[in-house]
Amino acid sequence: MITLEKFEEAYEAVQKVILKTKLVYSDYYSEISGNKVYLKPENMQKTGAYKIRGAYYKISTLSEEERKRGLITASAGNHAQGVAYAAKLYGAKAVIVMPTTTPLIKINRTKSYGAEVILYGDVYDESCNYALKLAEEKGYTFIHPFDDLDVATGQGSIAMEIIKELPTVDIILVPIGGGGLATGVSTLAKLLNPNIKVIGVEPEGANCMQESLKQGHVVTLPKVNTIADGTAVKTPGSKIFPYIQNNIDEIITVSDGELIIDFLDLLENHKMLAENSGLLTISALKHLNVKDKKVVSIISGGNMDVITFASLVQHGLIQRERICTISLLLPDKPGELANLCEVIAKAQGNIIKLDHNQFVNFNRTSGVEIDITMETFGSEHKEQIVNLLKDSGYNPTVVKPKMVYQYGI
Repeated sequence: MITLEKFEEAYEAVQKVILKTKLVYSDYYSEISGNKVYLKPENMQKTGAYKIRGAYYKISTLSEEERKRGLITASAGNHAQGVAYAAKLYGAKAVIVMPTTTPLIKINRTKSYGAEVILYGDVYDESCNYALKLAEEKGYTFIHPFDDLDVATGQGSIAMEIIKELPTVDIILVPIGGGGLATGVSTLAKLLNPNIKVIGVEPEGANCMQESLKQGHVVTLPKVNTIADGTAVKTPGSKIFPYIQNNIDEIITVSDGELIIDFLDLLENHKMLAENSGLLTISALKHLNVKDKKVVSIISGGNMDVITFASLVQHGLIQRERICTISLLLPDKPGELANLCEVIAKAQGNIIKLDHNQFVNFNRTSGVEIDITMETFGSEHKEQIVNLLKDSGYNPTVVKPKMVYQYGI
C-alpha cells in the first residue's frame, strides 16, 4: 500500500538529490484559460525531468545485495537518466535499454552518468520486454519506470511540494504515460486534500490510460503514434492502475498539433524549453471547462535534442502562418519577378525561399510558376499580403510550405 508515511519518507529522501522547482505564476496562461495558472517546472530539474525523484527513492529502498547485482531499466530517456544518476551515487552498475527512436540528447546524457545504454525496439514496451529478459538472464535488479509503488511514491513528492507552496490549489494537471507520476501525485493530493481535482493528460495517439479506465481494466493499445516520446506507452501499469482508478478525476487528451503550437507559446512567453511530453499539461489548459480556479500544470521534462527543437520551431511557425507559401503564374518577362517581390516587400513580407519553374507550361511566355515562401506576422498579415497581390493583378494561391533549410532542418 502507498501510505502518507511512505510519501513523507520519500519526500525527505529526494531532497538530497533534487533541485527546488518553485511554482511559476503565468499571466499568459491565466489570461487565455480564465484561471490562475501556475507552472511546476520539472523541466528545470536535475537530469532535466521529474524522474530522478522516483528512481532515487526506489534505489534507496533496495538492499545492498540488490544494488550490487546491478540495476537495469527500460526508458525513453528521462527515467533512464534518473536511474543512471542515482546508481552512480550508490556506486551501482546501471544498464539502460532505450527505444531506437530515443532523442540523442537523452542517450548521451544517460551515458554521461556512467550507464551502459542498449538501444532496442521502436517503442518503450519492446524495450521493457528486452530489459526484463536481460534482468532474468544476468540477475540484474529491475527498476520499473512507472509500474512500481516505490517509484510512484517518489514521484508523489511533487504533490507535496505543490500543496506546501499553494495550499489552496484547486486542480493539478499531470501528464500520463504509464501512470507512475499520475499515481504518486493524485494519491498524495487526495490524502492531503480530497477536494483537489487531479486531471491526467495523455496524447491522443497514446491514450492507453484513458482506454483502460473506460474498460475498467488495463488494456494494451495496438500501436502508439505521437511526437510525445516520453508518454508513448502501449500498456499502463497494472500495479498502479487501482490508484489511478481511485484518484484521477478525469483524463484529457491532446493532439500533436496542439503540442507544436504550445511548444512555441511556452518558449516565447516563459523562455522555458519543454519536451513534447512535458507540454501535455500546457495544451490541456485550453480544454478545461472551469474558470477562476487555481490550476497547477506539471511540466514533466525538458530533454530535447536540437533536431527535434528545430523541427518543432519550424512546424509551429507554419501552423501559426508565420511562415507561408504562395504559388502563382507569372509572365516570363524581364522585371516581372522584381515587381512581384516589390509588392511583397512593401507589405513587410520577408521572402526566405523562392522556386522558379519555367517549364510548367509548354509555352513559357504564357506563364512560369513561382512558389514564394515568406515570413509574416501571422494569419492576418498573410491575408493582407495575399489581398494586396490580388489588387496588383496577381492570382496567388496559398499552398502548404515545404520545410526550409534556413530553420535548421
